[in-house]
Amino acid sequence: MNTIKTAWAVEDLGCARVAVIGAGNMGGGIAAQFANAGISVDLLDRAGPDEARNQPAEQGLAQQIARQAFMGDTPVALVRVGNIEDHLERVAEADWIIEVILEDLDLKTALYARIEPLMKPGALVSSNTSTILRKHLVAGRSKAFQDQFLISHFFNPPRRMELLELIGPEAPGAFDRAAEIGRKALGKTVIECRDTPGFIANRLGCTWLSIAVVEAIRQGISIEEADAVHMAFGVPKTGAFGLLDLIGIDLVAPIWGSLMSTLPATDAINSFDLPGQGVITDLVAAGRFGRKSRAGFYRKSETGEMEALDLTSGDYRPVSGFAQKDLPGGGRDLDLLLNDPSPLGDYARAVITQVVGYALTHAADIAPSLREADLGMELGYAWRAGPVALWQGLREDTRANLRAEMSEEVPFDTLAAPAHHGAQTDRLSRVQATGTPLAQNEGAILWDLGDDLICLDIQSKMHALGPKVFDILEEGVSRLNGAARGLIIGNHNPRVFSAGADLTQMATWIEAGSWQAIESFIARGQTLLDALQKAPAPSVAAMRGLALGGGCELAMHCTATVAHAETRIGLPEHLVGLVPGWGGCRRLLDRARASAPSEAEMLERLTTAFHAATLEAPAGSAREAGALGLLEPSQPVVMYAGDVFAAAIAHLDTVTRGHAGSGAVTLRLDSHVVLDRLLSERETDRDEGRITPNAFALQSRIAEIFAKGGEGMSDQELAQFECDAFIALARTPETLARIKHMLRTGKPLRI
Repeated sequence: MNTIKTAWAVEDLGCARVAVIGAGNMGGGIAAQFANAGISVDLLDRAGPDEARNQPAEQGLAQQIARQAFMGDTPVALVRVGNIEDHLERVAEADWIIEVILEDLDLKTALYARIEPLMKPGALVSSNTSTILRKHLVAGRSKAFQDQFLISHFFNPPRRMELLELIGPEAPGAFDRAAEIGRKALGKTVIECRDTPGFIANRLGCTWLSIAVVEAIRQGISIEEADAVHMAFGVPKTGAFGLLDLIGIDLVAPIWGSLMSTLPATDAINSFDLPGQGVITDLVAAGRFGRKSRAGFYRKSETGEMEALDLTSGDYRPVSGFAQKDLPGGGRDLDLLLNDPSPLGDYARAVITQVVGYALTHAADIAPSLREADLGMELGYAWRAGPVALWQGLREDTRANLRAEMSEEVPFDTLAAPAHHGAQTDRLSRVQATGTPLAQNEGAILWDLGDDLICLDIQSKMHALGPKVFDILEEGVSRLNGAARGLIIGNHNPRVFSAGADLTQMATWIEAGSWQAIESFIARGQTLLDALQKAPAPSVAAMRGLALGGGCELAMHCTATVAHAETRIGLPEHLVGLVPGWGGCRRLLDRARASAPSEAEMLERLTTAFHAATLEAPAGSAREAGALGLLEPSQPVVMYAGDVFAAAIAHLDTVTRGHAGSGAVTLRLDSHVVLDRLLSERETDRDEGRITPNAFALQSRIAEIFAKGGEGMSDQELAQFECDAFIALARTPETLARIKHMLRTGKPLRI
């Protein structure tokens, strides 16, 4: 079993086992995320037929496997299925019991009555409800139960959505414990909510969607035009109407209806009655629920063309093609749009004044601060900036014009209060704000973090590795051989650690026939990474987002790594017609040798290493990368992305010296045997048309590196071998075609 570990041991969080009751889409997803953190889970549901009592929970587990809710195969084994008739007593083992059943108060409270006598002292218990108030859920329960009861509102899908809304008792103990588990084990940004209908995200989000739709109908704005306006606000490309298709139009009546019934008739969500709109009721009556039924506000015609619903006639028509770029200012200047006298400007003003006014009016009732209100929309609905931040980002004259159209009762004075609650910055953020770089160019910055610790902060596009980055890395390695006690490689970019070598530069060299420049670049990278690996002071890669090709190789040569659990790691060089040039295969070979007790086991591990070096897509998580050897399985993984850099600094303090290297070769394999093993399956794929002859030839080159290493070729000889293979492939016209296609489309070229 993969031994990859989280940066904080599970036992330190006081949460070794969780019980999730309700194995539907949300419950199963929550169970999967706990298992991803290494926590054992009981997933319980209603009892099935006598011959298959656990069938509902088993189906829920299978659904999560199919949806890739698990980070590889290992966490699946941590989930034990059962049913609440035969196995409810299992909740007595749980440190946290999470109820995820139907949104029915009577059903929930009846379940709590059964759970309460079984709970062990100090266990947390919570509901994933999105509509029912906490005070109603705990009515009639003992004080001990109430003191441990929370609402823990996850967002779907639980693995991918960062937001966790928590509502706890007055005493902070249960809330603080759940918040710590939510952050460190589940990787969530936890926001505290008041015990009010819809909490924060859905209260604001549902009201926004109601305003968006009703105003479009009132003003005669098409759904494409309306969605373009919302994209200009910083809403994802679904816009408002596309989002309703994604949510499911059949859910408007139950979700909005529940929220509307619990809020005053004067609340804006009731003024903009989304469930009562004829377009909604007509779509539901026709079975057009959105994406799940292949028709909603948008659909594909029988010929495959996209169509949009005409809000006036109720008929479908070809999409107009109107997009964000067609708005005033190309949709990139929100001030220009909001000051535009056109119907689209009118619509934009109507929506933003209503949404911002609603957020400011109700923020104090639903959230501890304006920042939590914004986070609800940023993380729950993927807005680039929440409504308050959106408002504050407008020009002063634009805000003045909009305020003239808003109610005098909107409490703009609340904007004077601090927007952030207890905001803290880490060492990198502080030095970026106030420090002077030790070295800097357009590719990277070397920072002094204090206490003889330095940081390589790559700044190039997609953090690509080129000569300028190497200049700063060289300075960093020099300091590791001097006064620096350690190097952190990384920053706070959530999207990318490093996407590898600079392909634009590579294409330029190839087109110019600058083979010596390419050879020097590869040799320099090999020398630098070898020096990094052998430096007397340690280095730690702080990994978030993509770590591809040379970025993966850079991390593999660090003394240690700390990776976010969702880091995507891979060696995709073969997809652009090349082989890993900076030791990726050699480091995979080292790891195979280190863990192989026999020649047979060595061959198995080389097969896994070859698979890792020829993946069609990056490993889906840090756990999966560890299973492939792209990460050292013993290195810590952090579930909350915002903790990666701090965890890397803490981890460096546990590393006492540089990497000693692979050591003497004790197992040697016949290179022909290795090649036969690695390529036999690929030959079948080639012969049956699953891969092209060119792709097979590329993968054969990679297999040769493992075969030569398996028979005992030295690391220095292997480095020259991989460099020669790289140059030979760079000279082929197919490689240039592959690189150009990747740069143009972001996808590999099948030739």
